[in-house]
Formats: sequence, C-alpha cells, structure tokens
Amino acid sequence: TLQWETLGRQFVEYEQVAPFLIPEEQQRRLVNFLPLFLKAWEQSAGVIVFPNIQLLASEVSKLLTKEIKRNLNGKSAEEARMALEQLLQQKGKVEDGHLLLKSVYLLSQTDLSTMWNIIGSGLPAALMQCLYLFFTFPLKKNSCDGEISEDETETQEMLVKIMLNMYREEQGVEELLAADKLQSLIIATASLWDQCSHSWKVPTGHVLRTISKAQTKNSILYLQAVDCIKIAIQNLFKLADTLPACDVCEAASIVLCFVKDSYPISSALLMEFENNDGYQLLLKILLKCEGFQQNKGDPYLDEILDMLTCLTTCGKTELKVSGNIVHPQLPHFDFDQMRSAGMTVKNLQAFQVLQSIFQKSNDQHLCGRILSAIGTIWAWNTVNFFLLEWTLQPINQFTDIIHFKPQPVQVQFFRLVESIVLDLSYVPHEILKKVQCLIKENVVPFCTLTALRCLLSMTKKDLLFSDIFRDSGLLGLLLALLRKQAKILRKSAGTHLPSLEEGTEKELNAVMLKMVAALTVTSVRNTVVLKDYGMVPYIKIFLDDECYRSATLSILEQLSVINYEEYMSIIIGALCSSTQGELHLKLDLLKSLLRILESPKSHSAFRTCCGFDGLLSLLSDMEGALQDPPSGLWTAVGQNCILELVFYTLQGIAAALHLDPVNSNFFQRNGLFEKMAEDLGSLGCFWTQEKCQIPLTLEKTRTFAEFLDAAFCSSEPFPTWLKNCIWILNFLDHMIKGTLHLESYFKDRKTEMGEASRGDQEGAQTQEEHPFAFKRLDNNSPASAYRLWGKPEEKWEMEDCAIVHPGAVCVMVRLLPKLYKEGHSQLSQEIQCAVVSYIQSLVKSEKSRQVMCGSGLLRTIISSCQDAFLNESHPLHLPLTRVFEKLASQAIEPDVLR
Repeated sequence: TLQWETLGRQFVEYEQVAPFLIPEEQQRRLVNFLPLFLKAWEQSAGVIVFPNIQLLASEVSKLLTKEIKRNLNGKSAEEARMALEQLLQQKGKVEDGHLLLKSVYLLSQTDLSTMWNIIGSGLPAALMQCLYLFFTFPLKKNSCDGEISEDETETQEMLVKIMLNMYREEQGVEELLAADKLQSLIIATASLWDQCSHSWKVPTGHVLRTISKAQTKNSILYLQAVDCIKIAIQNLFKLADTLPACDVCEAASIVLCFVKDSYPISSALLMEFENNDGYQLLLKILLKCEGFQQNKGDPYLDEILDMLTCLTTCGKTELKVSGNIVHPQLPHFDFDQMRSAGMTVKNLQAFQVLQSIFQKSNDQHLCGRILSAIGTIWAWNTVNFFLLEWTLQPINQFTDIIHFKPQPVQVQFFRLVESIVLDLSYVPHEILKKVQCLIKENVVPFCTLTALRCLLSMTKKDLLFSDIFRDSGLLGLLLALLRKQAKILRKSAGTHLPSLEEGTEKELNAVMLKMVAALTVTSVRNTVVLKDYGMVPYIKIFLDDECYRSATLSILEQLSVINYEEYMSIIIGALCSSTQGELHLKLDLLKSLLRILESPKSHSAFRTCCGFDGLLSLLSDMEGALQDPPSGLWTAVGQNCILELVFYTLQGIAAALHLDPVNSNFFQRNGLFEKMAEDLGSLGCFWTQEKCQIPLTLEKTRTFAEFLDAAFCSSEPFPTWLKNCIWILNFLDHMIKGTLHLESYFKDRKTEMGEASRGDQEGAQTQEEHPFAFKRLDNNSPASAYRLWGKPEEKWEMEDCAIVHPGAVCVMVRLLPKLYKEGHSQLSQEIQCAVVSYIQSLVKSEKSRQVMCGSGLLRTIISSCQDAFLNESHPLHLPLTRVFEKLASQAIEPDVLR
C-alpha cells in the first residue's frame, strides 16, 4: 500500500508539471514512471491501488498510439511491418514501445471505465492497422513454417488481448470506423489467406469474430457502403478453386460471422450476402470438404454449418404453408395447438444449402452434421418439421437416397425419422410409404435392417401402427420375406452356408420376426392375417435358431389366442423332437408354454395334444443327467441348467393341473404320477440299485427344515447328489401345495441378436430374489445359498397343510427309498427320516386325509417302502406306520387294508 501511495504522489507531480514540459520531456518522464508502476503491480499480485488509473491509462494509450503512428508514417507496408515489430518487441534492453504495450495490456484488464479511456485514445484504429500489417505482410523468416520466438509470442498475446478487450465494446468498434482497416482486413482474410502470416491467422480470426459480435448499426452501414461482403465473396470464390477445403472454411467462417451476427440489428449484410451468390459459395466450399479425413476435427467446417443452420431462421416474414394432415394420427396429436415458442424457419435458401449438401455428398461427417442440424431446427420449434416437409420435403427426399450413405449416417437418419413419431407424435404417412418401399427393394441389407428397426420402434409406441402397417401392406411383405427365408433355412438344415445366414442377413431375419411379433401382439386381426397367409408351418421353422426364438415364440403365442390346439401341437411337438443337447430350446419352449397355460382355456388343448406325455418324456430323456460326476453329453452341461429344466418341466405340469379337475383326474387315472416318480428317480442323484439298505442307529435326527438349513446355509459339507435331491423334493412340495406354477427360481436368459452371450453355463444361471425360493444354485458356495422360505418351520412343520395334488405326495414317497448313497448311509437315513416326518405332518389333519382319499398313498407306501415298513428295527418303520395308521383310520383304501 505504501508503494502505491508513493507512486500516486509521483504521478500527481507528473500531472502538475506535464503542461509546462516539452513533449519529449513529458514522454520521457511518463516512460520512466512505467517501470515503477509495473514493479508495483507484480509485487502486489496484480492488484492495482492507484487513484489516477484512468488518467494513466489515457496517457499511456495516447503515447502508444503516437509511437505506432510515428513508426508507420512515410514507410512502405513492408518497412512499416518491420518497424512495428522493432517497436513492440522486447529486444534485450527493454524498449519504450514494449514497455508501453505491456502497461496498456495490464491497464486494459482493470475495469470498464479504464477501458473506455483506452478506447478514447485512438488506440483501436492504430492496433487494427498493426494487425492488418502483421497478418498481410509476413516476415520472410516465418512465412513458411509459422514458428515465432518466445518474445514474439508474448508480444502477440498482449496485442491480441488488448484488441479483444477493446473490440468487444461497441465503442471500440465505432472507433474503428474512422479508418479503413477493418474492411481491408476482412477482405484480406478472404483474398490473401494463402499468402498471409501463418502465425497471425488464428489471432486475426479471433479478433474479427470478437468485432463481429459487437457490431453496431454504424459499423454495418460502413461495411455495406464499401461493399465489404460482396468483395469478400468474390475473393472467396477464387480461393475455393485453389486452396485446400480446410483453409477456405477458415477464411469463409470469418466473413459468415459478420453476416450472421449483424442480422439482429440489420438485414443489410445478409441481403448483400444473398444477392452476391453467398449460398452458392457455401455450397461450393462445403462440397469441397467431402472425403477429407480431417473433417471430423475441423472446427471451422462445423462453425459454418452451425451458422448456416442459424441463418435458416433469419427472414422478415413467417412462412405460411398449409399441408394436408393424413389420417389416422396418434390420439394426442393436435396440429393446431402444436405451435410453441421458439425460432421458426423463415429462410428456405439457407436450408436448401444444407439439403443440397446431403443430397450431393456421401461424406459421413458432412451428412451426419446436416442431420444433426435438422434435428436442432426441429427442436427449436416443432412446427419447423411441417414448414420444411410441406415445402422442401427434405426427409421425404432423403429417404430415396439414404441407402447410398455410410452406415452411421443411415442409423442417424432413421433415428431422426423415428423421432417424428416418438417426439412430435406425428405419423408421417408419405415418409413411411417410402421407408416401406426401401425395405421391399432391399438394395442394401444394412439400410433395410436399420429402416425396419425404425418401424419396429414406432410399432411399439402405439397399437395404431398395427393397423397402419397392415393396411399399407408391410405385414404381408414381411410374411412373404419370412416365408422365403424359412424355405431356405429348411433346405439348408444341417449344413453351413456362411453367405446366407451370417451377419446383416441374419439380423434382418431376426428383426423381421420381431416386427411381425409386434404387429400381432394384441391384434387378433393381424394374427388371422398371418394364419390366412399359411405362415404357421414356416414360422415354427425359426424356432431352432436361438436368435430368432424369442420373437418366434411371441408370434406363436399370439396364434394361441385364436387356436390353442395349433399352438400346443407346435410346442409339444418341438419339445418331443428336440435332441438331448438342445437344452436351451427346451427351456424357451417350456417358458412359452407356461405363459399360455396361465389361461385356463388352454388346459384342455394341452391335454388333448398329449402335453403331459410330452413333458414327462423330457424327464425320461434326462436319465443320468444329475450323476456326480456327470457323464456323456451331460458333462458339458452345468447341473444348474439341468435342474432348471426339471423345474420348468414340473412347473408346466403343475400349471396344466392347476384348478383343472379334468386334467387332474386324467393325470391321476393314467398313472402319470407314477411315471413322474420313475423319471425323477432316474435322473442320477437318487439311488437306483436293488441292494437293500442296512438299518442304522441314527446318531442324531433333524427336521427337514433343519436339514435344509444345514445343507444350504451352514458351512457343513453336503454332497452334490443330496443337494440335487433336496431341490427336487422342494419342487414336489410346491406341487403338493399347488404353488409350483407360481414360483420363480431362475432368471431369463438373453438370447436376442446383439445381446451378451450366455457365458459359462454353470455360473450364468443366477437366481432371482423370491420370498419362497432359493437365491442361487451354486454347489461350490453353500453359505447364504439357501432361502427356501422366510421361516422354514412355518412350511415344513405346518399343523394343517393344504394338499392340492395328493399324487405328488405319492411321488415323494416313491422317491423316499432312493434318498440313499453308498458311503453316506448315516446321512441318507437321516434325510429319509426327515422326509417321512414331513409326509406325516402333511396327513395330520382330517381334511388332508380326506384329500388323500383315492390317491393310492397306502399302496405306494407298501410297494415302495416295504423293507422299512415291515422291519420294526428300521428308523423309518415307526413314522411310516403312523402315516399308514392315519390313512387307514379313514378306511380310504379297503383293498390295501385287506
């Protein structure tokens, strides 16, 4: 502070004596004062505490202006350029010019009042003349490589910063009008770009853009009076014939800035631009950019496109167009209420440049930027879509040529088309007809695929599109194409045709199926069309390929709405004809079947189409699948996947039996519970040998709930075979209760094109969270793996269990003696006792015993557990006898009692 106070007093003394000094002495004292000022500024971290700072700024700026003019006076341009460089640069010993420049540089960053004093000194015009010379007349030493010294760089940065600070103020721009160097510099950029100083190109562009943003009415009149834009355009036409595209873009962007920025004040420069073929110039320049690899990183190209996009809204009058809204339209579409606040298109000439570039160029970056510009224009005001489409029809016309464009451009274009529906809620019927023709012609498969994905997205938006695409013939077209592909697939079954079924063609088939699925969902009329086309035999051909399966099943499920028998025949037939290794095909078919069985109306069709026999045959085909260690084909299949197949098979049976007395009676009467027990017992985890089990004295006994908890939650090691048995018993228990068809143990697999591959079969089957389900199946991670019920004892120790399917109790009894493994005798008999105790709890109540009437449970106990039932020393004898006595007390099976 003391230092600033001292400087303040010294400057006051200077002010007092200055009027009495000759100019040379006055200048000497001021120049001698400046080093002290700069030192104080550096030592106070850039904080200036100087009461007379505005006067100081005025004096220093006037002196710098005077020195610049003195060095320019009477010299040629080249000599003046050299003199300015010597004046302003630091050459060993600090020169007066550099000292003045640095002082003005610091003072220009203080406050606005100080800046106005600098502007009023005449410095804006003087520095503009300096910039013109530096830009237009390069020194020989750096005219080619553009390298400049550190001192030159510092000088350049200070000059440019001072000009930017001055010219962003309207007053600073007005000061330029006294000289002619502004229009001279603009014209020079448009004519001498290839001859100018390379190191001054960017700074000059920066300064001129700053001036452009601060234009005033007077500055516009000035540029108009000297035909600045007209001359610049004429020169740019010449440059466009000789210079690389990137250089022409850089020069043209400066001129275009003055046109665009001036429009809010006056349309004069825009009119001059338009009257002198300005749009043709831009079209020529932009088309010249086609094919250049650096386009994507060229900021000047992007700047021109952005300014051109803005010019589309520059016009005196609103466009008045009226179009015919073709119906049907989405329910919430209302054109009369669509006009919103925002810029509207008023300048079709500017937009035609964008449109012409897209039509004539195949450059990925150029075309992509045009589409982005159109999206931006729509975003400004939704009415702009209609203003453009009802006049120039850009999207309609682009559809005819989109297949010639690079793939990323095709994707971007169809996203734009999609946004018409998703964002504007408008159905562009004419555009959709052209897209449909594109799909029909299929000139470029990738383009067809992208177009179809666009229509698929629309179809999912609203059910209205199911009618639109049926009436337009798209549904029929897709069915015809799928019929052709299905025939090819049928002929090539068992052979590998890479050119036919790989890449884009395969994806196209998948999307066509998805489209048909989307068109038939909830549309009985479209499903009838599919059936009337005779497509059912062809659609089911696609079941074999996993990438087609989800959509194919969706189509067949819609078919079930009009004909359950045909659906069941297809699915059951596919299940029965599937090979042992087609595990995931079976799973997908079963999941589809479960969705249809949710409707009670489907149960009869399931039975008449041999659905029960078909599902039980799946269990038969899995004989030995759960052996430990696995063998044969099952070695490559994770046991979790096998358990999943067992679960969905039993779940399908349970769903078909649910609340259906006819099916339940059929299943019981035909001995299918016995067949189920036989098939489950042959899976490989149950004991299958005839050797009698030797009764043991159990060291400890546990309830089944405790047993389950120990098997899945504790660190106690449990063999794999036993865990698999417990899973199956768990499935059976839910079947007994009538809840198996409601359970969800396994997450759905992803099988669509482009989605993640299945990965490791053993680890991929992570289970969903469910209050009555295991969290996961992982024999290697017992901790926290078991979550059968919230409180197991609430299920396994029920006082009064509701038995829905008594035949499933018989299945559990038949599996009881098979809960055994050599080497695990103690554990085997312990689990057997736990299961028998649970069965005993099932028949405790009179109600449950009545339900068991006619189930054949007594006969099952005698035939399946005869050794234990007749051997009083066997651990199972007593609990089995109690079960027998409770059932016998009801006299429900007299023949068995005899």
